[in-house]
Amino acid sequence: MSQRPYLVGLVGTGVGPSLTPALHMAEARCHGLDYLYRTVDLDELHIAPTQIGEILSWARALGYDALNITHPCKQLVLEHLDEIDPTAAQLGAVNTVVFGPDGRALGYNTDTTGFAHGFAEGLPDARMDSVVLVGAGGAGVAVADALLRLGCGHLTIIDLDVERAGHLARELAARHPLTRVEAAAFDKLPVLLPDSDGVVHATPTGMAAHPGMAFSADLLRPRMWVADIVYRPLNTALLRAARALGCRTLDGGHMAVYQATDAFALITGITPDAERMSRHFRSLVSDQPEQP
Repeated sequence: MSQRPYLVGLVGTGVGPSLTPALHMAEARCHGLDYLYRTVDLDELHIAPTQIGEILSWARALGYDALNITHPCKQLVLEHLDEIDPTAAQLGAVNTVVFGPDGRALGYNTDTTGFAHGFAEGLPDARMDSVVLVGAGGAGVAVADALLRLGCGHLTIIDLDVERAGHLARELAARHPLTRVEAAAFDKLPVLLPDSDGVVHATPTGMAAHPGMAFSADLLRPRMWVADIVYRPLNTALLRAARALGCRTLDGGHMAVYQATDAFALITGITPDAERMSRHFRSLVSDQPEQP
């Protein structure tokens, strides 16, 4: 086992409270690795997101092994990479940059692989003939692609910005020609949701800072499964309502953990213990206050 030290960073705005550094470093200790994970908060440092190319150069010069990239730099970083994993290239977003021995910057997207792994773990054998995705932002893009790779037969994308939802639907349909992908406005949810096999919520609604639900629980049916990507808190209002109806549910911790396990493996070449990382993650989240 290599004992060389690792230096990793998380680049984005408002990343100070992130649980990712603690999650990575705890797993690294279990493998006997010297692993330092630092946050690089662009707001605190007064660095513009458009300077992401310079940040990559600085990180490379300072000996960083990798960077996790979050909002608002996942698209901005693309033009500054030497090589992009095909899945990340298709998505047009990178959340993990690994610096190779030759200094080349290699880009990956572990948001989409993380959701896929988490879904397979938390909702095995879930029916996916017809799925509704609420939210076409950055997280929604990653989730949508994962759903189609998992075998979704008919995906309907809902967003307050109907144009954004339509753009994503057209891109996905071009990449997955054997799958039916459509966009719809929020007012179509009362028609779409009751007839779907499941729904994925991929908007900020439900977070501690944005309490509530993106749509009415009256639209859910007991036979449906309900997935939420929000993980602070884990027990969102949407998931509480779904469980009360008897729906199978998937909390946002699954995606959060597996995007971290996939990134850890890319950075170190070591397969982490996903179950151990999940336990640690949930212990960290449990220390956070629940919304009322």
